[in-house]
Amino acid sequence: MAVLVTGGAGYIGSHTCVEMLNAGYEVVVVDNLNNSSKESLNRVQKITGKKVKFYENDVRDKEALRKIFNENNIEATIHFAGLKAVGESVREPIMYYKNNIESTLTLIEVMTEFNVKKLVFSSSATVYGVAKEMPLKEGMPTGAINPYGRTKLFIEEILRDLYVSDNSWSIALLRYFNPIGAHKSGIIGEDPKGIPNNLMPYIAQVAVGKLEKLHVFGNDYNTVDGTGVRDYIHVVDLAKGHVKAVGYVLKNEGCEAINLGTGNGTSVLQLRDAFVKASGVEIPYVIDERRPGDPDEVYADADKAKELLGWEAELGVDEMCEDTWAWQSGNPQGYTE
Repeated sequence: MAVLVTGGAGYIGSHTCVEMLNAGYEVVVVDNLNNSSKESLNRVQKITGKKVKFYENDVRDKEALRKIFNENNIEATIHFAGLKAVGESVREPIMYYKNNIESTLTLIEVMTEFNVKKLVFSSSATVYGVAKEMPLKEGMPTGAINPYGRTKLFIEEILRDLYVSDNSWSIALLRYFNPIGAHKSGIIGEDPKGIPNNLMPYIAQVAVGKLEKLHVFGNDYNTVDGTGVRDYIHVVDLAKGHVKAVGYVLKNEGCEAINLGTGNGTSVLQLRDAFVKASGVEIPYVIDERRPGDPDEVYADADKAKELLGWEAELGVDEMCEDTWAWQSGNPQGYTE
């Protein structure tokens, strides 16, 4: 029995493949390589000593998906595939709605055809929008403020409606906070195409000389040092959360939203300082204007993950920075070398 991982060659997907293989699962990956590299899967095999069956297809291609389900005994799916840049989603909203929602609809149609009704969905803390209180709990009101976040929110609602229509489904909606870090081996990590949209890969690329300086958006927030506070979670902890979620959906029925975060907030400058300490490299920075809509702080209440999945984050910010530096310094050009 295998687990299908859509978008499995990407950053979180590749780390999850490692943990799934280490946990004894057979893994089948489908990825169109739009924002990822097949080399990541070669390195997953190097780390684990186990083979990943790979299909280079778009999840929106129904016939390609049918072929995958025909050729493999799939028992559950982890659905990562999707576009994920907030800024790009504001500029290209229709592309985001078409890609992210259509791919999910196609996937669940084919899963239904093959009577595979166990799904772990890659959602996001962006579904909470700008919350009035912290920490964020799963029962709080939702209300995303950009097209990327709305695609995650709409897909959550689609999957809830699916479960209401057919109670034999089991679905985990995993709401990630801010994944950073890399595998301890230093041979897989985050490899964004173009200028990074997220803080940690931007810091890492300044450290290896690919970018000149870090741009910090605002220093007048109501936080410890005036810069925005976020809940950073090590990507390996996040990947292990998916292993637990697969185990959960295989044994239960229902549709549950579950936060995956540490419950701790770290400011932009605190993360920058931790990276300087881990790398020994100075990270010059400038303060820019705030970005509209950015809240002062965002962090999780992760009690539900502990209760339902038996999962909690184990790695701290120091390990996140050390592992990112091991990856970036060893692979300054990412997977293209």
